[in-house]
Amino acid sequence: MERPKIAIVDTNTLAVLGLKQILLNMMPILTIDTFGSFAELEANNPESYAHYFVSMEIVLGNRTFFSDHRRKTIVLTLSLDSMSQLSDFHSLCINVPERELIHSLLFLEQHAHHGGRNLPPMPHTLQHKILTDREIEVMSLIVQGLINKEIAERLNIALATVITHRKNIMDKLGMKSVSALTIYAIMHGYVDINKI
Repeated sequence: MERPKIAIVDTNTLAVLGLKQILLNMMPILTIDTFGSFAELEANNPESYAHYFVSMEIVLGNRTFFSDHRRKTIVLTLSLDSMSQLSDFHSLCINVPERELIHSLLFLEQHAHHGGRNLPPMPHTLQHKILTDREIEVMSLIVQGLINKEIAERLNIALATVITHRKNIMDKLGMKSVSALTIYAIMHGYVDINKI
């Protein structure tokens, strides 16, 4: 099965690159193409994309196309105020802290592709259980916002043991941030999105 393709269409290069990296952390099976304008998207077989993440400005300038592809379009907005969002489209506020942005993306993913339906299987190496049961417990508490001392107390283990588990988790998964760890934990069902 072919990898699903996502298009990000926005004139803000930094926002595009950041969103692309977050989406790739969430779903490494994606192919993500970025475009600085609607004309660039249009020149690259726009029908081949499963979703479009598009700035409000570009959606408004090309309303007919995106209205016809309403179910595939996620409008990137700068405000959480529902009065400033387009009512016919899913919206994603990108002017929020990283944790909130990831939470919103995971919420969209869980409601649109719950359980991975409509998506091809994850690469073979990502399907295997990588972490021990204790590492999964520690990871779950990390992404829920507990600090090392609280995790040690909760699991009745030494602080040094928590720090070792934390390092091993990050090394095994090849991750460098709690945000990436949060994405991994939610995508693999280790933590409910409502607990972060």
